[in-house]
Amino acid sequence: MAMNLRELGAFLTERHTHDLLRVETLGSYASTSDGAEFDRYRAGEPEPDRAAKTAWLDRLRTDTESGRVWRRLRVVQPPLTDYVRYSCEWGYTDNAAAGEQVRVLDLSVSPPGSAILLGIRDFYLLDDVHAAAMSYDRTGAFTGAEPITDPFVDVYRTAARVGWQLGEPFDHWWKRHPEHHRSPGTR
Repeated sequence: MAMNLRELGAFLTERHTHDLLRVETLGSYASTSDGAEFDRYRAGEPEPDRAAKTAWLDRLRTDTESGRVWRRLRVVQPPLTDYVRYSCEWGYTDNAAAGEQVRVLDLSVSPPGSAILLGIRDFYLLDDVHAAAMSYDRTGAFTGAEPITDPFVDVYRTAARVGWQLGEPFDHWWKRHPEHHRSPGTR
């Protein structure tokens, strides 16, 4: 049975006791949580509205300080979309500073077979036990999440482990790829 956003939130909260991994594969998402921030980014604003992100960043800090791990694996295929660049510059940089472990799996340089993550799509893996597969429409709008049951959780667990091992820590990857940053003229 597909879960809506509220139900997905409850699913994640109930099952995230130690480790949560979010795998992102899409080039863009139509998310209300981005609000006007993506528009501000595309308009060349110099930085995000950090006051609007305070509650989220505080939660990341508090959780990681208490031992609850937040991880994100971002699968990319250059050239990056504006949305992925926005996520890197205005999302992952702050999230990583607040304690989220973020890695990037760049399919243009990763071993053959790593693109299997695109076939599996976006998902969450919680405490290496529970999984939820995400569904989106063509515009990137969330349409539901499906809890994954045994024995299929093993597919997501394996994909998560392989993707995480092949992924590069975000800070290192981002520093090595200034070609993905906005040009100084757009800031």
